[in-house]
Amino acid sequence: MTVSLPEFQTARCVRYRYRYSECRRCADTCPHEAIALLDEGVRLDGARCQNCALCTTACPTAALSSGNLARIDLLKRIIKQARFSVACAPSGLSADAVVPCLGALDAAMLGYLAKRRIAVVLHGSHHCGQCAHGARGEAQLAANLEAADALEIAAGPEEWLAPTLADAPDQAVAKDDFRAGRRQLFRRLVGRSIDEVSRAATPVLDLPVEEKAIRPGPWFVPEMRELLQIACKRKDGAPFGIAPQAALPLMDIRLKRGCTACEACFRVCPTGAMQIRENDGSWNLAFAIDRCVGCGVCLEVCQPRVLYAPESFDATPEREPAILRQLAKQRCHRCDRFFVSSEPCETCPICSDDEDAFTAIFG
Repeated sequence: MTVSLPEFQTARCVRYRYRYSECRRCADTCPHEAIALLDEGVRLDGARCQNCALCTTACPTAALSSGNLARIDLLKRIIKQARFSVACAPSGLSADAVVPCLGALDAAMLGYLAKRRIAVVLHGSHHCGQCAHGARGEAQLAANLEAADALEIAAGPEEWLAPTLADAPDQAVAKDDFRAGRRQLFRRLVGRSIDEVSRAATPVLDLPVEEKAIRPGPWFVPEMRELLQIACKRKDGAPFGIAPQAALPLMDIRLKRGCTACEACFRVCPTGAMQIRENDGSWNLAFAIDRCVGCGVCLEVCQPRVLYAPESFDATPEREPAILRQLAKQRCHRCDRFFVSSEPCETCPICSDDEDAFTAIFG
């Protein structure tokens, strides 16, 4: 395996889309402090990065990708087998596939394979304590396995086949419960210093701020979110009830009273989950859960703080976008253009601003 820098797609990063975003998932997950946070995205330090690919699984918008872990190619190999083994490179173990770090196997992939009942065996988790990727990789693996378990629980009566953590090579093989290795993983995390597990990368100094707070970019839905379209569909047609999971690119968005129809949430969304739908008579703010990756940038940009994520929701795919807000279009008495406002108005905001400016200058 070669060590190369992950590829960074600027327009997909929520820190680029909204310069005041406080997202730091990639930096918090990086065990080598190789990621500097900027107002226009992130900067990778080639001298520090060891391309463990943990940042790629932490980023819900797929702004970071690693050539050392081509997830779709790996999936194509796995689904052809009834049983497949994966080992982490630092452990030195052999397997059907070797990845930079087991923590880089994201929850959507693990849940999808469990739903297909493919027996996936993960080798090398015993090595985390001595690994250069350290506690960050172990913590990410634990979070991904927990999120995959949450998907399995939400699937109800369906029988999934959860991934197995293999025993260390020098340990006696114990087959009492395939989840036993996972319990040991969580015990190691609990017993370890919290500073070691969750220590964040050192924040970078404030940099000059660009003029625009919201920057445009093309919509993009990551492949791992597409896998959840399959994993979140129950055979019995019942709702796929689940709570938000940090390791899952999945979230529901709802709206309380107080929306100003500013459209900031729509303009900042990197996937097109927040939508503006118009017809001749109305303006509609809609939310397409199938496109949402749970980045939360819409919650950050909402100034009235009326958008929120419910504690549990139905993740069943292929549903029509939910209408969060609907307003009747109004016609400006001055310029004759259509506009929307949360209150009845005779003039549009542009004409109102012109009138206010004229009054301020000429009295």
